[in-house]
Amino acid sequence: MDSPIVTQLFRQLFRHSKCPSRRNLAALTTCLQHGRRMQLYHQQQRRGMATRDFQRGAKNNSPVKGAEWQQRTEVLTLDMAEEYKRYPMVTANELRGRRERPRRVKMLMRDFIEDSLYNPHYGYFSKQVVIFSPGEPFNFNALPDEPAFHNLLGRRYTEFEDELDAQEHDDTRQLWHTPTELFRPYYGEAVARYLMSNYIMSTYPYHDLIIYEMGAGRGTLMLNILDYIRDVEPSVYDRTKYKIIEISPSLAALQGAQLLKGAAAGRGHADKVEIINKSVFDWTERVSSPCFFLAMEVFDNFAHDVVRYDLATEEALQGTVLIDSEGDFHEFYERALDPVAARYLRVRHAATGGRYPVPYSPSRALRWLKGLRPLAPNLSDPEYLPTRLMQFFDILERYFPAHRLLTSDFHTLPDAIKGLNSPVVQTRYQRRMVPVTTPLVHQGYFDILFPTDFRIMEAVYGAMTGKLTRVMSHESFMHSWAYVEDTETRSGENPLLNWYKNASVMVTV
Repeated sequence: MDSPIVTQLFRQLFRHSKCPSRRNLAALTTCLQHGRRMQLYHQQQRRGMATRDFQRGAKNNSPVKGAEWQQRTEVLTLDMAEEYKRYPMVTANELRGRRERPRRVKMLMRDFIEDSLYNPHYGYFSKQVVIFSPGEPFNFNALPDEPAFHNLLGRRYTEFEDELDAQEHDDTRQLWHTPTELFRPYYGEAVARYLMSNYIMSTYPYHDLIIYEMGAGRGTLMLNILDYIRDVEPSVYDRTKYKIIEISPSLAALQGAQLLKGAAAGRGHADKVEIINKSVFDWTERVSSPCFFLAMEVFDNFAHDVVRYDLATEEALQGTVLIDSEGDFHEFYERALDPVAARYLRVRHAATGGRYPVPYSPSRALRWLKGLRPLAPNLSDPEYLPTRLMQFFDILERYFPAHRLLTSDFHTLPDAIKGLNSPVVQTRYQRRMVPVTTPLVHQGYFDILFPTDFRIMEAVYGAMTGKLTRVMSHESFMHSWAYVEDTETRSGENPLLNWYKNASVMVTV
């Protein structure tokens, strides 16, 4: 832990029934600072209401373009309008060199999320994450049924974390798993069959098999794919090049160690693999050769913008996060959209023909009736826009024009916060998952993961790259490319097919 207050906050999170586990750390901080807030209460009364109201409809005395609207919260809200005008706007890129979490600044929601997850010094993936490794692959055929697999997995989880605690105890260790690790090597072999089959049918022997993987975790998928290609098709293996793009220095180092360990064990893949430790969004080299691009469970951690809609005009307002001098967060909305968010809305509308969900009723009459209620909001629930994913498609189209994408991610997530396409925000404390209700949380200690609307993203990807795609369930992909008998228990249940029901796969065809 880099701050004693964080330890105190986590302890309070579990100790007090009045601050249940679903409450966010930012709100909990405010509870603990209640005395300071109450001292400012009378100052707030002098400054007026904390929420700035807009008149409904297009009227002459409506606020000017760009006027801000401060979002109400569940706790006492301070009017931060003057601070919002004074504080400078910063981006996640500008904060990369900072070792301390910023204060007295404001930033777009996507920059706040990007900074929280990927800042090199305090970001979630830079310092907090440990990827679970179950040790020896599971012998599914020897297990009586799927509950037995679940119990065995739980025991291995405990053993794995016990070993980590023996080295260094950490109540806030962020431990998570991937299907690559749980179903090793069968998951990786299924991906290898897909890659090898499509390579042989399309570009072999005129081009090498070039594979880019983004966010490779422990490097297990890389080893499983290369092992399979080498054992099954040596002639293809001779022409295989595997390149990992990893933003996290710690994970890049782990992947290098995994590669060296595998080579020492006789796998011999060292000359096939290149680990590139940088963000894919910093890519500047054009790759004209045909290649496959793997993004397995990567889209869910791409930063999103947030918008709310004026219920009278259906105009989108973009969310901005203000961080005050105490490190507390305040949410503002502006009518002036930044170019990235505005472009996403245009691309989505054109790609889908205007058919996409919105976080408000399409009936103006119904919205008008709801607006008659006391204290009715004048803005809709939030909608989270995958603007970073759109920028990733830009990278593919500009620098990898001959790519074929293979991606798998979650199309729905449990315990998501309020809103459309909203994320799950959670942390882990004393080996328990703690979901919270806002993305405005202490940077670096919470995972923020979003579902992917594959119907919308398939249309956006096609519009931006000109490529055709196919979307299928995780189960369908595994039925097509895995040897499913390898992961079948004696009862006939198959965890490889039954788990990850909330995941989809999209491939370029």
